[in-house]
Amino acid sequence: MDSVISPEAVLRLRELFGDRLSEAVTMAPYTSARIGGLADFLLEVRSAEDLAEVTRQLWDEEVPFRILGGGSNILVSDRGVREVVVLNRARKIHFFQEDEARYVKAESGAVLGTIARLAGDRGWSGLEWGATVPGTVGGAVVGNAGAFAGDMASVLKMAEILQQDGCVEEWPLERLEYGYRDSVLKRNPGSVVLSTTLELSASTVDACKTKMSEYSQKRAQSQPSGASIGSMFKNPPDDFAGRLIEAVGLKGFKQGAVSISSEHANFFMNEGEGTADQVWTLIQTAREKIMEKFGVSLELEIELIGEWLENEAALPKHGKGSS
Repeated sequence: MDSVISPEAVLRLRELFGDRLSEAVTMAPYTSARIGGLADFLLEVRSAEDLAEVTRQLWDEEVPFRILGGGSNILVSDRGVREVVVLNRARKIHFFQEDEARYVKAESGAVLGTIARLAGDRGWSGLEWGATVPGTVGGAVVGNAGAFAGDMASVLKMAEILQQDGCVEEWPLERLEYGYRDSVLKRNPGSVVLSTTLELSASTVDACKTKMSEYSQKRAQSQPSGASIGSMFKNPPDDFAGRLIEAVGLKGFKQGAVSISSEHANFFMNEGEGTADQVWTLIQTAREKIMEKFGVSLELEIELIGEWLENEAALPKHGKGSS
């Protein structure tokens, strides 16, 4: 359960940030699922420098906070968020070459799909898979996002990380200790991704755009469109979460305005006025039925954000990051 920010800290936040600080903000519009209760406080940042400065100020004041990027792969509680939500809109993107090497440096709030498409416009290859992935590059760095046999580990050269001591460090790929949808940042939350440098390769505009088009078509054929959180569960070893959910008869199953997609059972869809509690009920139903039938414990790929009951918060979930 979130910590409640003390009245003294609230006064300090108002002094520090003035009109920049929004209060009692509905989170649903900031998430891909269009679900979520009120955040007590919200701050928007528009550059990596501003993100670092705001983060240091919140650390200095010992005020709990959470960084939010594109709002995909998260489920915000109906009970809301007691932390300060830092809305990351640091989106500067810079392409450059050094000898034969091709790089793109992007601030952590930049949308991954935008970077991929701009790279394709230059005929720079390696990020075509990213055109189909929602969310920001900061969230992608933390979660080693990927699709179609590509992922961040295959292109990342360096990440600029703000440490909890306030210092900024440049982390090479190896230090991130990437695994399947996993990294040392995800396992040990607290540090903040400010920017990343990706290394791409020479190709042609036509080849890049053809590959992105193929991936987009495959995505459209295999995954539902509409308001969803993204892939709900990680795929267990040598199997697929969607197959298991379908095998226990839950494909198309509904709870209120939330349904398990009839196109891909690992996607839960908000069909109108869906709530986080309705999503949670479907999560528990799927996990229980799959454990009962197959003895498999599904782990969430999404992150629970906000004020959850203790038994809910105990379900394995992500650490803090920028989605």
